[in-house]
Amino acid sequence: MATDHLCYRCGASLAELTPPISRQDKCPACSAWLHVCRMCEFFDAHVAKQCTEDDAEEVLEKQRPNFCDWYKPNAAAFDPQQAAQESRAHNELTSLFGEEESAKPAGKGQAGEAEDLFK
Repeated sequence: MATDHLCYRCGASLAELTPPISRQDKCPACSAWLHVCRMCEFFDAHVAKQCTEDDAEEVLEKQRPNFCDWYKPNAAAFDPQQAAQESRAHNELTSLFGEEESAKPAGKGQAGEAEDLFK
């Protein structure tokens, strides 16, 4: 694969992947699926069905792996502004609602607390 291809989600280089990108390939840095609409040259968020290829079947989930025969990796799929915007939104949600359940320190947990109610 050409060294100029970057992951659409995190911007990591995809140079270590063997071309062509298969349906099972993931980004080595962020583990995002790569055979997805968001990584394709035909993806355009501003057109109907978000695809500029007229003969392609509609794919509803643009970030999930698919079997589209028209898929062609886009070297310019990574948008630093979009990534920064998503990161800001995630940070705002985290500050509003706190850390995710998996990030909390291990302890008795909700299951243990529920069991104590019946003692």
